[in-house]
Amino acid sequence: MNQTELRSCETIAAKGRLLGLDMVYRCASGHLGGSFSAMDLLTVLYFRTMRNLDAKNPKNPKRDRFVLSKGHCTPALYAILAQRGYFPEEDLKLFRSINGHLSGHAEMRHVAGVDMSTGSLGQGVSTAVGMALAGKLDQADYRVYTLLGDGELAEGQVWEATMSAAKYALDKLCVIVDVNGLQIDGKTDDVMPTEPLDQKFAAFGFHVLKVDGHDLEAIEETFKKAETLKGAPTVILARTVKGKGVSFMENDAGWHGKAPNAEQYQTAREELLAKLAELEGK
Repeated sequence: MNQTELRSCETIAAKGRLLGLDMVYRCASGHLGGSFSAMDLLTVLYFRTMRNLDAKNPKNPKRDRFVLSKGHCTPALYAILAQRGYFPEEDLKLFRSINGHLSGHAEMRHVAGVDMSTGSLGQGVSTAVGMALAGKLDQADYRVYTLLGDGELAEGQVWEATMSAAKYALDKLCVIVDVNGLQIDGKTDDVMPTEPLDQKFAAFGFHVLKVDGHDLEAIEETFKKAETLKGAPTVILARTVKGKGVSFMENDAGWHGKAPNAEQYQTAREELLAKLAELEGK
């Protein structure tokens, strides 16, 4: 991407973090840490990578699909979908509201642009495998992307799904792992060690790519590389920072799933607004 395109993507991601913060603070509930670590990945997916997306025709059969396997990170997904035009940003005020349609976990029945409802960890990647298998049987051209957290990899269902993906040579499936090293109970290495992830996925029959999950240009190039790899599914191991963008949230497992108080919200909002103003040249 050129510098104008890069600045545009950086602005979308920065605004996404601000929108996500407002959503969680407003309802006093939600998951900011993993949403902020994944925001750059989702920005590149939805604004640079996925094909045939049409907010006016969200069920376009030719579209690439995305499954948020770490389904609690809707502050990121909904913020990106709103900016992509699937629904008004004003709707984000209804996040986790009894009067709204934007539930805390990704929900496909009522939210335009969501391809699969997800919640229980490990299930999203399984449905992504099913989508990719259906596409292969139909000889369709669409690709399927799914985003997992590294803590989610402790779920045995993840590895059952990856075995199936390799068996059926689903080379239009791209699994992305948000490797921020933290989960709700602490460091993933302490809770349930899963490294070396590259060797594990390779042993399960995947092409393995690695990327800095906050380098937008590198992310785009890695997605392009994944499209060229044939004969097997691909996994992208994206190294990220949990809570990226807010200084006191970064690399702190305590911000996995809690809302900021008024003082914390104000501090976080000032930091995110300053970043957005810098990108917008204000």
